[in-house]
Amino acid sequence: MKKTLSMALAVLTVSGLAFAGGAKDASNVVLNKDKPLVFFNRQPSDPTTGAIDMNSMNWNAKTYYVGFDAAGGGAVQGKMITDYLATAPASIDRNGDGTIGYVLCIGDVGHNDSKARTEGIRKALGTWNGSTDPSVKKDGSVVIGGKSYKVVELEGKAMTGTDGSTWNANAATEAMGGWATKFDKQIDMVVSNNDGMAMGCLQASNYPAGVPIFGYDANADAIEAIGAGKLSGTVSQNVDAQACGTLQVLRNLLDGLTAADVYTKGISAPDAYGNKISATMQYVADKKALLAANSAVTKANWQDYKAGKRDMGVKQSTAAKKKVLLTIYNSADNFLSSSYLPALKYYAPLLGIDLTIVQGDGQNEASCLDKFTNFNNFDAFAINMVKTNSGRDYTDKLAY
Repeated sequence: MKKTLSMALAVLTVSGLAFAGGAKDASNVVLNKDKPLVFFNRQPSDPTTGAIDMNSMNWNAKTYYVGFDAAGGGAVQGKMITDYLATAPASIDRNGDGTIGYVLCIGDVGHNDSKARTEGIRKALGTWNGSTDPSVKKDGSVVIGGKSYKVVELEGKAMTGTDGSTWNANAATEAMGGWATKFDKQIDMVVSNNDGMAMGCLQASNYPAGVPIFGYDANADAIEAIGAGKLSGTVSQNVDAQACGTLQVLRNLLDGLTAADVYTKGISAPDAYGNKISATMQYVADKKALLAANSAVTKANWQDYKAGKRDMGVKQSTAAKKKVLLTIYNSADNFLSSSYLPALKYYAPLLGIDLTIVQGDGQNEASCLDKFTNFNNFDAFAINMVKTNSGRDYTDKLAY
């Protein structure tokens, strides 16, 4: 009897150790805390300082971020604007006062991407004064047709909707209407942190005709607006590379790849199924981040970015199907809904991934978190947060 009892206790002890310390329980089921996790579009970070939340990024060995080079993108947008101005006619200075006045649509003062774009714009125009705060700026200068002009940011404003959502196009329409009335011919240019707000500005009934306007994201409607001469330029953050990269990293982790293979196979080198993303992506080790490159889109090359063009380097694979739960911070976000989601839905079946997509309202984290559940039904997770400092809210749920 004692021998039987001792053996039973030993079995319980070993099972308990396997459950507490290993990746699998007694049934060989991977625990939720050990499943692959990819943050995308919004990397966990401090909304004030921009410092990456490495606690969330190191949640487990299979945690990564996939996005784009935000700082590089801000610089691309700034250069696109100054390149445009360099060959603009003197009439761009609408009131002939020797000053180029512009207004700036800011997406979210607590978002790293918005900060990088604001910084890139202001540095290019000389109005950068060491802060992405809308109120902290200085006068700059720019060369137009060989002549130097003073540059003044007339007003910069975070576009927050009445429901609290950020990057809000309707708020941009309202703001533009007010700016056009307030500043009249002092406005020589309009710049936006994204295409949604830029297109919102163009909806203002009193938008000053002929005033150049620049966006960011290369959404389908923005590309068409460039072709039609309504939008002056935008920046492509290579949405197909980002969406496919998010899924490829998950696929690699689900296939048991480790170390550099996680962020190179199918990305900078062919994977086991012969797939390889065509666009350039760079891995930043200290941030566990895989980033897509950016490119300026203007009247000269807009047709290269028209909707419907997918990465031909990614074909149908024979990978075993895996289930992934993916969150979108805001169902109304223009970039995510019109560009990112369609790309995800295109590439997921090719990579053998069955996506379950849940979407929030862009205001309350709970609108995503409440739908982030039933973890045992999924093999991996992809998270797009409402607020960049909410990484722990998701990982805490996965801990149980």
